[in-house]
Amino acid sequence: MYAALADPARLAITDVLTDGDAAPSELAALLAMPSNLLAHHLRVLEAAGLLTRHRSEGDGRRSYLRLVAGSLDAGPGPGGRTARRVLFVCTANSARSHLAAALWRQASTVPAASAGTRPAGAIAPGAIDAAGRRQLPLPRLRPRHISDVRHDGDLVVTVCDQAHEEIGALAALHWSVPDPVAAGDRGSFDAALDELNRRVRVLAPRLVAS
Repeated sequence: MYAALADPARLAITDVLTDGDAAPSELAALLAMPSNLLAHHLRVLEAAGLLTRHRSEGDGRRSYLRLVAGSLDAGPGPGGRTARRVLFVCTANSARSHLAAALWRQASTVPAASAGTRPAGAIAPGAIDAAGRRQLPLPRLRPRHISDVRHDGDLVVTVCDQAHEEIGALAALHWSVPDPVAAGDRGSFDAALDELNRRVRVLAPRLVAS
């Protein structure tokens, strides 16, 4: 692992992926790195067990890279990002984005809200049940479109692949969390809640209110 991280370019890649996932093309653009060189560094990091990749639930031709949970202990460190508010976005604004905002309110004093690119009629019952099992306060808000919710100064975090691919550069961070509504079972909602909680706990100490 230390040998893999000895190269400054690979350190830069892991720094970007600490707060969120990214497609290889997004990494190449962020780091101004040729695609062939990026591919080499990604292979080294994957071989060291630091990175995984998986197919998008939206555009199946696209893949996302993420740090392996627990492979690097990301301490709070200096506040590398500032925001007036965190806006979590998924497609329907019926589960993942509401759960992420609820978790965020427990972890940070920076305000949070949620929205969707194609809002559903109501919060999914499975999300309400999952929050209830964890005693997580989940306001019963009507799903709303991102254009009605987003403000200047928001840090936009997409929590589903399809929403990320729809809004593109509007999202500062992406968390590729599988859709529990599509699966429909209790275990899928619990898994989504666990993954969102893990990511919130990483980002919250690193975000400073603006």
